[in-house]
Amino acid sequence: MVTHVAAETQGDERGALLAFLEEQRGGIRRALLGLTEEQARSRPSASELSLGGLLKHVAEVEQSWLARARQEPPTVHRDQSNWHECFLLTDDETVAGQLAYWEQVAGETEKFIRSAPSLDDTFPLPPDPWFPPEGRVSLRWLCLHLIRETARHAGHADIIRESLDGKTAFELVALEQRG
Repeated sequence: MVTHVAAETQGDERGALLAFLEEQRGGIRRALLGLTEEQARSRPSASELSLGGLLKHVAEVEQSWLARARQEPPTVHRDQSNWHECFLLTDDETVAGQLAYWEQVAGETEKFIRSAPSLDDTFPLPPDPWFPPEGRVSLRWLCLHLIRETARHAGHADIIRESLDGKTAFELVALEQRG
């Protein structure tokens, strides 16, 4: 997305990481500007991805990683039987509801990262086959992983949005600035 992240205050690594994460969240939020629920749910390509589904996915993923860092179970448990549901808005879910949920999760992420004694603090990875046995990662890794995950999906969101109505990242930033 075509935005600028201001330089961090000297020595504020947490602030820098959180600012880059927020920039990528903004890319996904902007991709949804001005769309109807129907447009947000539509899949304009052979892919199963929709903007509403991407929104739900990034919110769930951020919450699940935050829960792991806190050593709590995620709010929503996903496995092979229901993984596909994290990319679909159900009949009772809305873009507005998912945006509000993600805003709450983002606030919890920021509070947790800012209050942690050190970004070097670690937590265990889940016992999934794609993680190393008894692996651990730092809070710094968590921030970088969330930035990567969100940025990847922000790129998908750009493509999906442009496929829906031709609006590009430049136009969406201008639309957001107009308010």
